[in-house]
Amino acid sequence: MSGPGTPLDARLLDRCAALADAAADGRRRVLGISGAPGAGKTTLVLALLAAVAADPRLAGRVAHVPMDGYHLPNAELDRLGRRDRKGAPDTFDVAAYAATLATARSLPRARLLAPSFDHGVGEPEPDSIEVGEGADLVVTEGNYLLLPDGGWPDVRAQLDEVWFCDLRDEQRRLRLVQRHVAAGREPDDAEAWVDRSDEANARLVVTDRDEADLVLVDGRIATAGA
Repeated sequence: MSGPGTPLDARLLDRCAALADAAADGRRRVLGISGAPGAGKTTLVLALLAAVAADPRLAGRVAHVPMDGYHLPNAELDRLGRRDRKGAPDTFDVAAYAATLATARSLPRARLLAPSFDHGVGEPEPDSIEVGEGADLVVTEGNYLLLPDGGWPDVRAQLDEVWFCDLRDEQRRLRLVQRHVAAGREPDDAEAWVDRSDEANARLVVTDRDEADLVLVDGRIATAGA
């Protein structure tokens, strides 16, 4: 499996370089990395960020704005009655996410602040990510970048290219259970959460796989899509 210490498929770096070089017209490019929960999005992004930092073509030109920072706060999820479905498409501030990506692509370029997500407390942390004016490419990852409803098309409209992380369901589910156990859940509770929440979200996400520009399995190109 690809990771921060594993060489990345050189073709992915070439595609990043092409996107960054296209920003010579002044407009930042945005790369979206999508896929079902547990399919390897974060692993791919970590590997990609490590690789671009070591690539003379890309070092200092790539910023990272993950979708996780746009979780609705827990108090708002409680008010809406959605806390037990945290991570579902309607538990994110989709409008704010789309607006941030639109600002990233806007002319003239401007310094951009975006939220991150504090996994320790389970809450977004406002204005904790800075995208400098010199960034030519912004990488963002999330489950729902290709979803055709619920405001998500406004996000897709801001993405110059989308890569979809795919993985066999059995392997992906095992990763999810292990992740939840590592975060402190009991094994039975972790499996119940995966079945109730993560797998429901996964069924939504995989239906739009063919809309991606690339489909990747563990960081390797499987197919070219749209």
